[in-house]
Amino acid sequence: MFEIIFLGTSASAPSVRRGLAAQVIKHDEFRFLVDCGEGTQRQILQAGIGFRNLNHILITHGHLDHILGLAGLLSTFMRWESIDHLSIHGPRAALERIDDLLTRVVLRGARPPMPLDLLPVTPGTFFEGDDFTITAFPVKHRASESLGYLFQEKSRRPFLPEKADALGIPQGPWRRDLVAGKAVTLPDGRTIDPEEVLGPLRVGTRLMHVGDTGDTESLMSMAKNADGLVIEATYLEEERDMARQFSHLTARMAAELAVKANVKKLMLTHVSRRYREKDVQAEAQAVFPEAVVVRDFDTFTIKRVEEE
Repeated sequence: MFEIIFLGTSASAPSVRRGLAAQVIKHDEFRFLVDCGEGTQRQILQAGIGFRNLNHILITHGHLDHILGLAGLLSTFMRWESIDHLSIHGPRAALERIDDLLTRVVLRGARPPMPLDLLPVTPGTFFEGDDFTITAFPVKHRASESLGYLFQEKSRRPFLPEKADALGIPQGPWRRDLVAGKAVTLPDGRTIDPEEVLGPLRVGTRLMHVGDTGDTESLMSMAKNADGLVIEATYLEEERDMARQFSHLTARMAAELAVKANVKKLMLTHVSRRYREKDVQAEAQAVFPEAVVVRDFDTFTIKRVEEE
C-alpha cells in the first residue's frame, strides 16, 4: 500500500489555488518527495506532514517549475529544521542544474546542514526497501532528460493464520520464520513447511508517477495494470496541436493511456490555468469515468483491489 499527498498541481506557474509540482509518496516509514516546485516547503507545512523522514527527493526532470523549491527547502533545513541526511535522485542533467542552484546560490561556500548527496539515476531499479522497490523509466519531454518512477511492492505469499491455528503452530518465532519462507521444527518435534501455511503468490501494489511528457506509447508497458497512475493533463483536445508543440498531454490522451493499460486509478495533475478544472475532468471522464483531476492537498491510498 502507498499513500500519495499532492502538494502542488499547477502547470508551469502557480495559480491562486494550485502550487507547483510536488507530491509526497509514503510507504511505511519511508517518505519520498517527487519534484519540488517553488514554495514546496510551505505546502509541506500547510499539509501538516512536516519534514521528518523526508530524506529522499526524486526529480523527474530539470525544468525550473519542478526544481526551484529545492532552494527554499534547503534554506529551511539550514535555519529551522534538521534531518540526518538528504539524497536527491534524478537525471544527470537535472542534477547538474540543481547543483548550481544549491551550491552556488544557496550555500555559496557554506557547508550543507546535513550530508547531501546528488545521485544520478538511469532507467532501472535504483532503490530497494524490505518489501518494495522504485524503478526509473525514460519519459519523452521536449529536449530534457526525463524520468518517471514506478513504486512497486514485492510479490508475496500471504500467511494464513487459520491454517497455522489448525496445525497448532504457537505464536512467536515459528510463525515469523514461516512467513519468511523457512521450514520450522515445533516444540513437539513436528516439522512444518512454509507451503502448509502460505497462500498463493500476490503481485504487489504498483504506483506509477510520470512528470511532464508529450508521449504515451512509450509508457504503455510500464503502466500495464498499474493500481495508480499519476500523470499530467496540461491541455484539452481543442489545443492538441499546442500540446504536441510543447510536448505535453491533453486530458483525453492521459485517459486513453489509462484505458489501454488497464490502470485502476487515474490521477491527473499539472493543470493549466487556461482551463476550468471541470472541463479537464469532463474530457478525461468521457474516456475513463473514474479519472480524478487532483487538487493541492488531496490524499489517496493506492492498494491492490484484492486487499480491499
